[in-house]
Amino acid sequence: MRISIIDAFTDRPFSGNPAAVCLLPAGEWPAEAWMRQVAREMNLSETAFVRPLAPGGPAQWALRWFTPMTEVPLCGHGTLAATHALRTQGLAGDGPVRFSSLSGVLTATAGPDAMISLDFPAADLVPAEVPPGLAETLGSPVLGCRSTGALDVLLVELRSEHAVRGLAPDLAGITHQRARGVVVTAPAESPGEGYDFVSRYFAPAAGVAEDPVTGSAHTALAPFWAERLGRTELTGYQASARGGLVRCALRGPDEAPAEGSPAGGRRVLLSGHAVTVLDGVLHSTP
Repeated sequence: MRISIIDAFTDRPFSGNPAAVCLLPAGEWPAEAWMRQVAREMNLSETAFVRPLAPGGPAQWALRWFTPMTEVPLCGHGTLAATHALRTQGLAGDGPVRFSSLSGVLTATAGPDAMISLDFPAADLVPAEVPPGLAETLGSPVLGCRSTGALDVLLVELRSEHAVRGLAPDLAGITHQRARGVVVTAPAESPGEGYDFVSRYFAPAAGVAEDPVTGSAHTALAPFWAERLGRTELTGYQASARGGLVRCALRGPDEAPAEGSPAGGRRVLLSGHAVTVLDGVLHSTP
C-alpha cells in the first residue's frame, strides 16, 4: 500500500511539520497494534491512516492519527497532509474533503492557491491554576494558564516571544503534568513580521518531545488570542527548529459552517500549504 511523508504548514520541503500518510483499502480498520507499529517505524510526530467510506454518509473518508506511542483524538498537520495526499494522488474531487474522526466530521477545503483550510472545533478554554513547579519545569515565569477541555492540552502564557523562543524545558517534568501536552505562547514582538503570536508545543508523554507545528493546538490558541487582540483572523508562528505558519479564523456558533461541517459550536479554520517529500510503498500489510 502507498505511504507518503508530507511536510505540512509550509510551502517548501524540510520545514513545517512532517506527517506520514498511509492510504488503506476500503473495509474495516486494520489491527490497532499494526497501526502502532507503522507509526513507530515512521517515527514522526504523527502518522495518519486514511480509508475510504461507503458513499452517502456524512464523510467520504475515515481518518485516525498515531504518534510513535499513542493514538490522538485530533491532529491538524496530519489532516492537512492527508488532504494533500488525496488531492495530489487524484483521489479527491474539487469540493471539500470530509473525514470521519474521533473529533467528529472534519472538513478540508483547498483554495485556488493550493492552500488547504481545515474546519476544526474550537477548544473550550477555562482559566486554570498554574500547576506547582511549572515555571521551574519550563525555566520561565508563567503569566497564566488555560485548560482546553477535550483537547487535553495545557495552554501556558509567557511574558514575551523571546521567552518562548529561548525555552529549554525539563521534558521529564512536563511528562508529570496532567494534560497530554503543554503549549506555550506569547504575543509577537514585531507583528509586521507576518504573524500575531508565537507558540511551541511539548508532548513527551505521547512520544513527541517537541512538535514542529501543531494544528490542533491552534484550536486553543486562536480563541485565546482572538479575545486578547480583538480580532477573529490571526496568524500564528510555531517557533520550533523547523517552524511554520498557521493562519487561523475563528467562527461563531451562529455563522454558517463550511460545506459538510457540523453546525453549532465555535469552529476554527486552520489554513496552510503542504509539500510531498517522499512517496513510496509500505510492504508490511496488516
